Amino acid sequence: MGRTGVPAVRTLAAVARATQVLDTLGAAPGGELGTSEISRRTAINAATVSRVLATLTAAGYVEHLPDSGRYRLGARVLQLANAVLARLDVRALARPFLEDLVDRHGETATLSLPAGDEAVTADFVPGRAGTVISVARVGRPSVAHATAVGKVMLAFGRDGVVADPDGPLTGYTSRTITDPAALRREVERIRLEGVARAVGEREPDLNAVAVPVLDARGDLAAVLGLQGPAARFTPDAMDVARPALVQAGREVSRALGA
Repeated sequence: MGRTGVPAVRTLAAVARATQVLDTLGAAPGGELGTSEISRRTAINAATVSRVLATLTAAGYVEHLPDSGRYRLGARVLQLANAVLARLDVRALARPFLEDLVDRHGETATLSLPAGDEAVTADFVPGRAGTVISVARVGRPSVAHATAVGKVMLAFGRDGVVADPDGPLTGYTSRTITDPAALRREVERIRLEGVARAVGEREPDLNAVAVPVLDARGDLAAVLGLQGPAARFTPDAMDVARPALVQAGREVSRALGA
């Protein structure tokens, strides 16, 4: 049969039963089930379940536990899951959430990715107010101690520490945190709360709030942010936007396997 470009719709019953068994093991509260328990949950007779388990165990998708006689998902499932996660494009995953944040709050939504010891803007959706020129642009690095995105990088990045500089940190405005000890306290607060904010700290008329996006290992994969002019995106407005931003960060993290 020649190629049609359309996926086949006919299914194999044996494969369908195998996926039922895998799904049932994956949903088990303790992660382990016996043959009879799987049979009851799938409505597949026990003899067939036993053969399916033997096949899946031989292939590494299921592991047999000799002490209890039960089964659990095997390492091969994790290998396949990691292969899928490696192909995920965080920009494509995050884009609908950026658009939704702009629709809800009208301010510029950004996606930044870790790059060494910096977070670099990888995508953004401009705010609805066309008269406002946003400082967001693809490829722009965030100042670690003076931006909401940069503070998330300090709080959740792989190093997870604030280096001790020889002297005070660079002050960009009168509100920039220049004392390393004060910055460490701020970073610790962000770790606990899961949200960073910057009120006129990099540019005097720009406010921003940001949250981490974590991957399947719990590492920082990206940073979602909202930013807007201080006259409009006030601290109160930032508080209003915070729940939606936090939820977006969780949703993208979940899509990455966190």
